Amino acid sequence: MTKAVSVSVKDATWSLPLNRKKILHSISFDLGPGKILGVVGPNGSGKSTLLRLLYRFYKPTSGLIKIDDTNIWSISNKEVARKVAVVLQEQPSDFALNVFDIVSLGRTPHRSWGSSTNGIHDNKVVKNSLEYLSLQEFADRKFNTLSGGERQRVMVARAIAQEPSLLVLDEPTNHLDIKQQLEVLNLIRDLPLTIITSLHDLNMASSVCDEVLLLNHGYSIGFGTPKDIFSEKTISDAFNVKTRKEVLMPSNLEHLTFHL
Repeated sequence: MTKAVSVSVKDATWSLPLNRKKILHSISFDLGPGKILGVVGPNGSGKSTLLRLLYRFYKPTSGLIKIDDTNIWSISNKEVARKVAVVLQEQPSDFALNVFDIVSLGRTPHRSWGSSTNGIHDNKVVKNSLEYLSLQEFADRKFNTLSGGERQRVMVARAIAQEPSLLVLDEPTNHLDIKQQLEVLNLIRDLPLTIITSLHDLNMASSVCDEVLLLNHGYSIGFGTPKDIFSEKTISDAFNVKTRKEVLMPSNLEHLTFHL
C-alpha cells in the first residue's frame, strides 16, 4: 500500500447538467493523512453526490478537490485510479468471475498499456489482499455464490489490491446484518489509509470516524469530531427527530437515541 494522503475540498458545488439545479452547495473541509471521515445526513442530503466528486465520477461545477495539494482534475484517469479506490453501495451479484479474478481487477491501473494479465508482483498483491480480508479459501469461488457480507469483503479486497492512498466507501454496511456490519467497520478502522465513507448509522460513525461531515439538503451543517458535531440540537434539526445523548457505563461512550 502507498502512504495515506491529505484531502482538501474547497467550496465544491455540483449542479444537475440539464436544469442546473444545485445539489451540493459550497462544501469545504480538510482531512489529514490516515484519518477516517464519516459523511452523514438524511436521505437526499448529498452524501453519494459528494463521494462521486471525490472519486472523480462527477466534476465539481465549481470549487476544488485536492489530494496532497494536487487537483484531481489536473492528473490523468490512470493516476487518479492509482491514488483513489472506491467501494460502492450496491454490488453486482451476477459476476461469473471467481474471487481471485475480481480482486485482480484492482491491479488494472498498475498494468502497462495493453496488458490484461497479472505479473508476479500483481499476483503477490492480490494474494496479500485476500489474506488481509481472510478470503484465501474463497479465491476459487464464484462471486455470485457469496453472501452479502462476503461480497462486500471481496470488493474491499479489490480496492486494497489497487494500492490506493485514499479509500472511498458509499454506505459499506448497507443491507448487511449486525455481525457483517461490525466486521466491515473493523476492517475499515484497521486499514492504514485515508478513508472517506458515508454512513447512515450515527453511533457507528461515532465509534469509527475521526471526523464527521454532516450534510442536509446539500449544505454542510458541520465538520469536526463526532463529539463536537453530534449535539442533540444539531442532529434533531438535521434529521427532524428528537435526539437524546446518553453516556454508556462503564465504557464512558456517548450513545444517541432517537424518537419522533
